[in-house]
Amino acid sequence: MNEIYDKVKSCYDSVRAKTDFVPKVSLVLGSGLGNYADSIRIETEIDYKDIKGFPVSTVPGHEGKFIFGYVGEVPVVCMKGRVHYYEGYPVSDVVLPTRLMKLLGAEILFLTNASGGMNKSFRAGDLMMLTDHIGIFAPNPLIGPNIDELGTRFPDMTNVYDKDLQDIIRNTAKADGIDLKEGVYVQLTGPCYESPAEIKMLSNFADAVGMSTVVEAIAANHAGMKICGISCICNLAAGMNPTPLSHKEVQEAADMAAEKFTRLVTDVILKFA
Repeated sequence: MNEIYDKVKSCYDSVRAKTDFVPKVSLVLGSGLGNYADSIRIETEIDYKDIKGFPVSTVPGHEGKFIFGYVGEVPVVCMKGRVHYYEGYPVSDVVLPTRLMKLLGAEILFLTNASGGMNKSFRAGDLMMLTDHIGIFAPNPLIGPNIDELGTRFPDMTNVYDKDLQDIIRNTAKADGIDLKEGVYVQLTGPCYESPAEIKMLSNFADAVGMSTVVEAIAANHAGMKICGISCICNLAAGMNPTPLSHKEVQEAADMAAEKFTRLVTDVILKFA
């Protein structure tokens, strides 16, 4: 047996002892975006600490609970706060929630995050749809014995972010009058922000940078989920802005984008029915 899969299955059994809710969509809320959960018609909530063996969020702004409920008539499970590799967890724990939501029944993984903008046309408060990612700077969650119960040893990564879901997000943003950016997201480990030299290098290949998302997308892709993602550009990356970077700035920019973020995510999920 695979120890990593056994741990996911143990968490599944713990959740199933508390609820029989079956989600269609799993939603991960990034830094400063947790208030979106207030718009969900809640059926039940489960604190991460009440799931035996489950990693617990330690980052300010990440409350640390699963919310099961409905957006319109679409059943969703929402992560109000994620865990990050920089918190000291092994990468297998970082993607455990993704694998757990798959076992609970979720077919779609909707990832969101707060990021630094490297594209010079971006501004704080912009929303960017992920069209692809670069994950070579963070540990690959598939390293080690393959979990055959979830997926193949060598999964294809050509279309991680589902083209049909991208079309839904793109068309919904247009209908809602939201100026949606599109681009490539790169994950670094954190927790320090990137140096100006790192941003200069990365900006040749990507549009936004952050400390999450890619490892979750890899695990979800391996498990056969459909994936989409929206990044809230919360600041201009190091070397592109004269002021020092801070987590407070990230949260303030997320607050600024909250209304259009809520509207876009809700209207997109309604189309998943």
